[in-house]
Amino acid sequence: MATSPDPRPRRPVAVAPGHRIDLQQRVRTADVLQRAMGSLSTAATGRMESDVAWFRELKAEDRSWVGLIIQAGIRSFVDWWRTGGEEEPKDTTLATAVFGAAPRALAGVITLQQTVDLVRLGIDVVEEQLDQVLEADDSAAVHAAILRYGRELAFATARVYARAAEARGAWDARLEALIVDTVVRGEADDGVLSRASALGWQPGLGVCVVIGGVPAERTETDLFGAVRRGALTVVREVLCAIQGDRLVVVLGGVDSERDAAAAIADQLGPGPVVVGPRADDLASAYTSAREALAAYDVARAWLEAPRPVHALDLLPERILAGERAAVDHLLDRVSRPLAEHRSALGGTLTTFFAQRSSIEATARTLFVHPNTVRYRLAQVAELTGCSPSDPRDAFTLQIALTVGRQQGTDATEQ
Repeated sequence: MATSPDPRPRRPVAVAPGHRIDLQQRVRTADVLQRAMGSLSTAATGRMESDVAWFRELKAEDRSWVGLIIQAGIRSFVDWWRTGGEEEPKDTTLATAVFGAAPRALAGVITLQQTVDLVRLGIDVVEEQLDQVLEADDSAAVHAAILRYGRELAFATARVYARAAEARGAWDARLEALIVDTVVRGEADDGVLSRASALGWQPGLGVCVVIGGVPAERTETDLFGAVRRGALTVVREVLCAIQGDRLVVVLGGVDSERDAAAAIADQLGPGPVVVGPRADDLASAYTSAREALAAYDVARAWLEAPRPVHALDLLPERILAGERAAVDHLLDRVSRPLAEHRSALGGTLTTFFAQRSSIEATARTLFVHPNTVRYRLAQVAELTGCSPSDPRDAFTLQIALTVGRQQGTDATEQ
């Protein structure tokens, strides 16, 4: 065999167009390469050990799998060259021959760029060794063939990763929809939390649920991507699922429910966007989902509702729809604080509404100074968060007074 005295490898020599290697020459060179496969694989692996930092950092098992890929790549080239080597190798055949021996999990350990670097280095090493194992007359043709083969192998590598990413994306989407559905139904358990961890969800985060319409003429992938980009400016985790004509978004790492919902409201379809109250973690997020769903069903009744609107701001509409949880909320938020306050806030508020929100008429009816009425109404606003002078808040307060009387918590009795 010819040995090149030049330590620098000779670059490939172009084969003249239309030149065909005779069968005997092809079989002879394939036999030589077959016998040299062990040394070629060893040389390629050794080069990776010395030149590629990420390869040295892999676990021993993963390094061994990479070594098998290198050997499979060289074997696949030899087989292709022996059986013809004139036609472009098919990427499906390449993918099976080269990557079939490695576990699918290896795609999650080695990135596409790293795999392309691996292919490039393997080709370079084999090229360098060709002149040492082949006669000069055979070397040029094999050089040209291995370049063509290496190009197709790089394309096959990209397709392997693209298919893996597509499969992973489809699996993640199904898992994400399952988790969101479980949260909505209030069935989150350790199994669901484990599945969420598989998607990267971090435990112990404050969570809220946002519900809105699904925009027309927009793909699910595009919609979910836009929602995630908007949400991640203010939160840390996002899960999305379409349920009928509604988009349900579970947000993690929430400080302010309203800010979190506002970050994604523009991406949702026309109509109301409702956010539930903050829950402590994903396991208790069903409380936020329950509130948001109940509020979303009645949100259209408030024509001037902001977008997004908090579920607790729709308590009057939810009560009118017969929701018991909303009654309890309003009793705790308004009726009981007014009834338990030492001043005559409930009676003053009832009289204020009876007098068509006139401070002077209320003062005359109660035989107090108008400033006393103003002071008591300010206390109502501070205690309940609802200002009697605001039309929407006044509506909520009147519903609360009515519910209080129905439930035996009469704020007017002082």
